[in-house]
Amino acid sequence: MNRFYKGMHFVLAPILRLLFRIKVEGLENIPAGEGVVFCANHSAAIDPLLFCVALPRSVPVAIMAKAEVMRLPVIGAFFRALGAFSVLRGSSDMQAIRYAIKTVKEGANLLVFPEGTRVKIPGRVRAKGGIVMIAMRTGAQLLPVYIGGKKRVFGGVRVAFGAPYHAETASRRATAEEYQRFADDALKRIYALGGVDIT
Repeated sequence: MNRFYKGMHFVLAPILRLLFRIKVEGLENIPAGEGVVFCANHSAAIDPLLFCVALPRSVPVAIMAKAEVMRLPVIGAFFRALGAFSVLRGSSDMQAIRYAIKTVKEGANLLVFPEGTRVKIPGRVRAKGGIVMIAMRTGAQLLPVYIGGKKRVFGGVRVAFGAPYHAETASRRATAEEYQRFADDALKRIYALGGVDIT
């Protein structure tokens, strides 16, 4: 496991859990001994950190982050040290997808934000099909995660982990339409954990 990630988790987890009054649900849904693709909603810049401290420190996770964030001198270096890697928005960044596939195949968990950007109003942005490609190419399960709350200090944030599931098709390779359909379904499952219907 990334030693920097483990150390930062040890330091930050108690602080952020206290400041944001994080309530975690569904940790029992995380499969033991296999990498999964965590798919979460994204409404605030602090979401990746809230997600990580909601996990036990023993659960390794790599984060797919937008390239704009990773280019920032201090913040980008911090997230790279945690194990994050960049993806170009608005394009089929196959280099990022190949790296993600390699990471999951090596046994790590992967955190992706299917909408690809921060979204304040659920349903305004469609999910990106690449998340499903990663899961299918690795055989990993998708696991929806809802990060709720208004992210105010002492405001209370609920982080709910849903049931993992496989995205499967009859043929060996899915079509672009099938990737999109599964990605849309993943987004619905994410928001359903927060009681939000985006159908």
